[in-house]
Amino acid sequence: MTRRSCVIYATGIVCAHLLIVGIALVVAQVFQTMIHNRLKKELTLTEASRVFESWKNPPPPVYMEYYFFNVTNPEVFLAGGKAVVTQIGPYTYREYRPRENVTFLENGTKVYALNPKSFVFVPEKSRGNPEVDILRTVNIPAVAVMSELNSYSFLLRTFVSIYMKSIGVEIFMTRTVHEVLWGFKDPLLTKIHSVRPEVDEMFGLMWKKNGTHEGEFVFLTGERDYMEYGRIDTWNGLTEMSWWSSNQSNMINGTDGSVFHPLLSRKELLYIFAADLCRSIHLGYVEDVDVKGIPAYRFAPPHDVLQSPEENPTNAGFCVPAGDCLGTGVLKVSVCREGAPIVVSFPHFYQADDKYINAVDGLHPNKEEHETYLDLNPTTGVPIRACKRAQLNIILNRVPGFPETKHLNEIIFPIMFVNETATIDDDSAAQMRTLLLIVTLVSNFPLLIVGMGAILLIVLVVLVCRSRQKKVRPVLYPCAYYQETPNCFFCIHLTPFARPHSPPISCDSDRWGLY
Repeated sequence: MTRRSCVIYATGIVCAHLLIVGIALVVAQVFQTMIHNRLKKELTLTEASRVFESWKNPPPPVYMEYYFFNVTNPEVFLAGGKAVVTQIGPYTYREYRPRENVTFLENGTKVYALNPKSFVFVPEKSRGNPEVDILRTVNIPAVAVMSELNSYSFLLRTFVSIYMKSIGVEIFMTRTVHEVLWGFKDPLLTKIHSVRPEVDEMFGLMWKKNGTHEGEFVFLTGERDYMEYGRIDTWNGLTEMSWWSSNQSNMINGTDGSVFHPLLSRKELLYIFAADLCRSIHLGYVEDVDVKGIPAYRFAPPHDVLQSPEENPTNAGFCVPAGDCLGTGVLKVSVCREGAPIVVSFPHFYQADDKYINAVDGLHPNKEEHETYLDLNPTTGVPIRACKRAQLNIILNRVPGFPETKHLNEIIFPIMFVNETATIDDDSAAQMRTLLLIVTLVSNFPLLIVGMGAILLIVLVVLVCRSRQKKVRPVLYPCAYYQETPNCFFCIHLTPFARPHSPPISCDSDRWGLY
């Protein structure tokens, strides 16, 4: 066997082995299963996990942007006209949310934690000074008192109305943005506090929320099942709520929005428990996006989350009392706001019925500015970018005994909305890209083997073809004229194409001439 034949046989053997092994690994998905099992083991809320420290102290900065609706014509509105509002802001605060008192329970399958939040004003990301800017908005304490007294006697309501007028309390108030947001001493609440000490005399949308937490959480660590990674087990000791009118509505589903299980699918629904909304919501896949070079799936609340029970019967449980329902796009949360007529929605009543949008001039809902969404890396489940947007509203209607409300028809009046944003920091993004590159290379290693086998197959075909060409002998013709010298010999071809008197040419040593 010649050297060339050995090379051909060796190439063929290696090629066959690579193709067989590579195709077998691709079909069996050995490396993909191996890397997936590794991810499931690494992404758990345990002290040995690589994600535990970032869960305790999230590195990406979180910003809270507060926008307010300033009422420009309160007199016209109280006279029965249409309110006009202008949006002011944002007033941006950096939010810090470390987890404290972290304690593992039940052999490491659960973890207890508090999540206090603190806020620091960021002037360079704000438009205006909250301590200087004046805001005219609905007097929420006054409206809450009127709503509470609606079930009391007309005489009592009239007495309270006279007292409110005597101390200068009206339906609309004028305060600085800082006061409305972080608190001020309200004259009406101060009087109520003197009679009922449990009622706080201070009021602010974020009063007592700077440096405090939203409750005691117990999370599942994902040790038993990777699908349970970060899922809420109990909140304030409860496995379900009791505010709503159906068992399904009272369920505490999903995570707190900071972590999700790895290996996400486009077909699944993700659940988040939002304590500030007093309920769980679900998000569905929207589209593929790219954030800082990291592939991500975008999930957002579908239209049915806040649909009216007429359109989505499963939302009937959020009507309290049962049957007392609002339209699409709004949710009344009085049951968890001490009875105040508070309603939540998406900013500018995005995805809500037109009647809510058209009731006030100055609202312009659009998807780009008012949609809530999460961009999650599907391999790890890590949030790459998040944008949570929610609007606070209050119900205004006519209350007998309060003359100031006599021209009012029921309206859901917008107060403010918040845009809570977070994007992965550059260092974490670089680590994520490196991790995803390793995962891709390991997962696709069988394809690399198949590719090498295909290349060797091409080399093998070339070698075989070249070998066969060298084995084909040329066509030889006898000489018609032959003459030999000491150093060489000459001949004239005897072929059908030979011309008479052709000049002699040199031939091989077998004395046959090449044409």
